[in-house]
Amino acid sequence: MLWERLSGTQAVPPAWVVVVSGLAALAVVWDVRGWQLARNAITIAHEGGHALVSVLTGRRLEGIRLHSDTSGETVSRGRGSGPGMVLTAAAGYLTPPLLGAGAAVLLFTHHVTLLLWAFLLLLVACFLAMRNAYGVLVALVAGGAVFAVTAFASALAQALFSYAVAWFLLFGGLRPVVELARSRRRTSRRWRGVSDADQLARLTGVPGGVWVGVFAVVAVVAIVVGARLLVPASVHLPRVQ
Repeated sequence: MLWERLSGTQAVPPAWVVVVSGLAALAVVWDVRGWQLARNAITIAHEGGHALVSVLTGRRLEGIRLHSDTSGETVSRGRGSGPGMVLTAAAGYLTPPLLGAGAAVLLFTHHVTLLLWAFLLLLVACFLAMRNAYGVLVALVAGGAVFAVTAFASALAQALFSYAVAWFLLFGGLRPVVELARSRRRTSRRWRGVSDADQLARLTGVPGGVWVGVFAVVAVVAIVVGARLLVPASVHLPRVQ
C-alpha cells in the first residue's frame, strides 16, 4: 500500500554518494551557467514559501509567476500590513534553506520515499498556482523529473537524487541572500524598495540590511544543521545493494 511505502524506511547509499551529491550540488550553485539554470528550482521554493504562508495567514492567494530571468512574484490579497503580511514577505528567502534542512531530517530518519513524495506534492501545488506559461513549464519539468525518479528509478538512484536535492536546497538557499546583499550595496538607497528585505523594512521599521542578515543566518544555520544530519547518516546505516 502507498501509506506503507511512505511510512517505511529505506537504506541510505554509501558515504561516497552523499559526498559526491553534495559536491555536485555545490558546483552547480557555484558555477554561473549552472546556477542560472538551476536557480529556477530555488525560485519555485522561494515563491512557494510566499504562497504557502499567505494562505496559512488568511490571505487570498492570486497566483505565482516565474520569469525567464529566474525571478518570480507571488500575488496575494489581504491587509497590506500586520503579522500576516510580515510573515508572508519573510517566507521567500527562508523557505529554500528550511526545506533543505527538512529534507536532511527526513533523510537522517531514512525516509527517502516520503521525501520524494513530499517534493512531488509541493511541486504539484506550485504548478496549480502558476499563472504564466513559463512558470507552468518550469513546474511541469521539475515535477516530471521528481515523478520519474519516484516511479522508475532504483533505490540507489532515488537516494542519490534525494541527497543531491537536499544539498542543493541548502547551498542554493544561501546564494540568493548573498546576491541580495550585493545588489543592495550596489543600489543607492533612493532606488531600493522592491526586494523582500525592503518590503519588510517598510512593514516593521527594522532596516532592510538587518533582514538580509536574518536571512543569511538562517541559511548558514540550515547548512550546518543539514550537513550534520546528512553526512553521518551514511556511516552507520546499511548500504543499498
